[in-house]
Amino acid sequence: MEQISPGRHLAGDGSEVALRFRTVHGYRRAYRAAGEGPAMVLIHGIGDSSATWDPLIAQLADSHRVIAPDLLGHGASEKPRADYSVAAYANGVRDLLGVLGIERVTLVGHSFGGGVAMQFAYQYPERVDRLVLVSTGGVGPQVTPVLRGISLPGAALLLSLLGLPGAGGPVRSVVALLRLLGTSLGRDAPDLMGLVEALPDVRARAAFVRALRSVVDWRGQVVTMLDRCYLAQGMPTLLVWGDRDGVLPVTHAFTAHEAMPGSRLEIFPGAGHFPFHTDPARFLALVEEFIGSTQPASWSPDQWRHLLRAGRSDDDAHPATMERRYREASERSAT
Repeated sequence: MEQISPGRHLAGDGSEVALRFRTVHGYRRAYRAAGEGPAMVLIHGIGDSSATWDPLIAQLADSHRVIAPDLLGHGASEKPRADYSVAAYANGVRDLLGVLGIERVTLVGHSFGGGVAMQFAYQYPERVDRLVLVSTGGVGPQVTPVLRGISLPGAALLLSLLGLPGAGGPVRSVVALLRLLGTSLGRDAPDLMGLVEALPDVRARAAFVRALRSVVDWRGQVVTMLDRCYLAQGMPTLLVWGDRDGVLPVTHAFTAHEAMPGSRLEIFPGAGHFPFHTDPARFLALVEEFIGSTQPASWSPDQWRHLLRAGRSDDDAHPATMERRYREASERSAT
């Protein structure tokens, strides 16, 4: 049985979007829902929640049935000791959609959520109409040193210090300094503080670290989608990135664009890791135009089998080739 939170959450235009709950596999899962029409699922990044989409949901709901889940271990969803891998999250999205009776969706994924969206499309291509990937993970090893550090053994103990009285003050000071110095991370200061403030809960910290370690170690990102990007052929895909992203560099945008046949790339000048917060009006217009100008993917088991059998050439998959393409994309982005 569906439960609705007694509190309501305001979207950016002041309209109300209900925070709802469903129990799936014994765990209580939260999600925001609004609108009617073709289904669209908004998947947040690591340590974040569906609240990150609040400024956008009401307008998107004018023409879509919008579902924005709190991934397990995040937001108002339960935070058990569980599997927090990208594949497990893709399965969790599938199961929530199954409970809600939704067959096909346009997926919008941010950061870690972009990796979940890509994994969902890889596992269940017959259920995906389109992909919108925003500052997505899974493109290259480069990631902010902050996340690499948190993935180290003992980092969870250090994070527990955030729960001590007065611990938030020094963190806010560091974030404010980054902003004052005009750094890329400083551009996302309000969003980063929101993530920090969600961590003092011990269960949230444990879930955050488990999820992070499934995709990042001290050397950087360990999960890549580049080896399977050729399977995106025929899948309408929009890539969105901020050119001042301090978490995942904008060079990843060009690498992903080249690796995904037929994809479209849009760069937000001056934006950091949250371009949909920096310029929500442009982001909304872009997503709506992209959906209106593309046809839902038409999945065929025969085509999928053909693509898998053809695969990538040995040269395409060679690390030196991928490095060359990454370097060329970096040079293009600088011109």
